[in-house]
Amino acid sequence: MVKVYRPLNLIEALDIRNNENTIVFAGGTDLMVKHREWSGAVPKFSTSLLFIGHLTELQTINIDNNSLKIGAACTLAQILNDKRIPDYLKLPIAQMASPSIRNMGTIGGNIGNSSPAGDTLPMLYALDAQLTIQSKSKTYAVGIEDFITGPGQNLLKPDEILSEITIPLSNYRQYYYRKVGSRKANCISKISFFALANGDAAQIHEVRIAFGAVAPTVIRSFEAETLLKGINKSQISERLNDIKSSYANLLNPVDDRRSTKIYRQKVSLQLLENFLLKELVW
Repeated sequence: MVKVYRPLNLIEALDIRNNENTIVFAGGTDLMVKHREWSGAVPKFSTSLLFIGHLTELQTINIDNNSLKIGAACTLAQILNDKRIPDYLKLPIAQMASPSIRNMGTIGGNIGNSSPAGDTLPMLYALDAQLTIQSKSKTYAVGIEDFITGPGQNLLKPDEILSEITIPLSNYRQYYYRKVGSRKANCISKISFFALANGDAAQIHEVRIAFGAVAPTVIRSFEAETLLKGINKSQISERLNDIKSSYANLLNPVDDRRSTKIYRQKVSLQLLENFLLKELVW
């Protein structure tokens, strides 16, 4: 018999994590699929469940010193409906799943699932998101690029809970997101591409680019971003091959039932080229 815990607060939840092996359950939109049984059968969990989606400490959204702090149990719908949150952050979330799933699914759950196809992840990588991890004995921060170590794998220990996501805010003049899937709604990404840019008529000041679903973890190349920084937009075409090569060396997609390695490789580089040559307009 699997035990189910519904703590009254975060302190109690951390105490339970400290004393027993549990699966952390927030919205459950990924977990229910992962543990599904035959049609009509109750999903099968082999480990006790710890519900945290109702904890008010994990449902707050605040802006402090130009940083956005989002509780890990904030639903995707809650983020979309908060007028304080910039549109560039909402862009990939608005294309996730369906309204019913966005009403249940949480940003912390999407991170904790750690799928290379996780829809929020390219945005969070590009924005240098920091994750707050808590246990009964300590609290620490880790960058999302260090937290996720592989497909479905991360650094979260059995006694820890992801409690908050901190995102530095800035005024980006250009933002761009494309999700390639089998259909427009309720689909897992074949490829996802997220980019941000700042600049003026004279030069590009900053570019941030991240790819999802084309490697074991999200791809971001600081080397390629450096090649773009400080140049005039008219010079992009001169450096395009070097930039594409820099990303091509990092792309490591797989063949699966959703797509092929060759397709993912080719379309990823086409999205990159389209963004650099056609979308950087100011």
